[in-house]
Amino acid sequence: MASLLSLVLAGCGGVSSSGQSQNGGGSTGGSNNGGSGGSNNGACSAMAVGAGASLNGARLFPADNLWNQDISTASVDPNSAAIINFIGPSIGLHPDFGSGQYGGSSIGIPYAVVGSSQSLVNVNFNAYGDESDPGPMPIPANAQIEGFPNPGDQHVLVIDSGNCFLYELYGASVNSDGTWNAGSAAVWDLENDEQRPWTWTSADAAGLPIFPGLVRYDEVAAGKIQHAIRFTLQNSQAAMVPPASHWAANSSNSLAAPMGMRVRLKSSFDISGFSANVQVILTALKKYGMIMADNGSSMYLSGAPDDRWDNNDLHNLGQVPASAFEVVQMNPIYTASTVPQGAAPSISSFTASSTSVSSGTKVTLNWQATGTSYYVLSPQVGAVRGSSATVTPTQTTTYTLCATNQYGRTQASVTVTVQ
Repeated sequence: MASLLSLVLAGCGGVSSSGQSQNGGGSTGGSNNGGSGGSNNGACSAMAVGAGASLNGARLFPADNLWNQDISTASVDPNSAAIINFIGPSIGLHPDFGSGQYGGSSIGIPYAVVGSSQSLVNVNFNAYGDESDPGPMPIPANAQIEGFPNPGDQHVLVIDSGNCFLYELYGASVNSDGTWNAGSAAVWDLENDEQRPWTWTSADAAGLPIFPGLVRYDEVAAGKIQHAIRFTLQNSQAAMVPPASHWAANSSNSLAAPMGMRVRLKSSFDISGFSANVQVILTALKKYGMIMADNGSSMYLSGAPDDRWDNNDLHNLGQVPASAFEVVQMNPIYTASTVPQGAAPSISSFTASSTSVSSGTKVTLNWQATGTSYYVLSPQVGAVRGSSATVTPTQTTTYTLCATNQYGRTQASVTVTVQ
């Protein structure tokens, strides 16, 4: 088994690779359960496919993930009342999602569910590439862009149901060849409790995944939301509460929210006068609460657009004031001086079964690493689990393995020459 190995501590961001579509470049092999292999996650396989498709009850991430935690009996933060007063106690909830359009744009953050046959394409970064996960990613050329055609955050969210990974882009735009541009991007392993590297952004200001915090019509119609809900506030400070990993401070006030702050609707708040659909949302806010994920209008709840929403009914959420909420105890709160420190992953080997082959020959890539939360293999494979993957290069290709954990990222490369 021959290999050509190099290790560096950065460089896995930026342009994912040269070329266009990566479809067909990788194939199932070894223990690869990532971009080109299968997944054993039954919940993901039950999802429907398409724009705004139903997840059919699938719950993202493991049950112990912070998004899925029941915080209805958690302790109240000692500064709760002061923080709520700083937000504005009379400010009502606002659904930042709905049906139809507002100002020519759909209302909410759209998403798509794709299957394992979706082609992998490159993502070219123009802002935060050094804190982004590289491609390729299974982003359809017709994926809906938030706010399109009007400028805005331009998020693109795609779940690969065949492999159980979530891909999220910020500042996204599609090119004529089907590749994508983005300010930043992150891949999330829906089978594991993944943590972004501390101080790194994601497609969201807080370094969080966006999709798990959206209010979706399919779950409301089914009568149950089983996760915390994403929300925004006008002011935030330079601090973060797990699971957030990043801040985008615009206030020096000590009562401004840190990214990741969690609040819940008080158990005593009477929701009986609301419609059945709104009661589902309010019940979730009592049990799972909502997580502050970005700067924006205060008390705005994030959700996905759907023509079945009743906008008039959703706006009854405005009758629920900030004073009806309490801040869940924040511990720990990380600031610049207390950000956790630790070792990035260690890659001890990254090898190819052959480093010189004829075009179309299958090659197995194998690696050994420790301390890794997730892997991305570029080009041709993408997000991957396990310790091997099979590729079929048609031209000389340098494969790069990016191993990431909460403290950083390590990279290793191996070149396969095509004769």
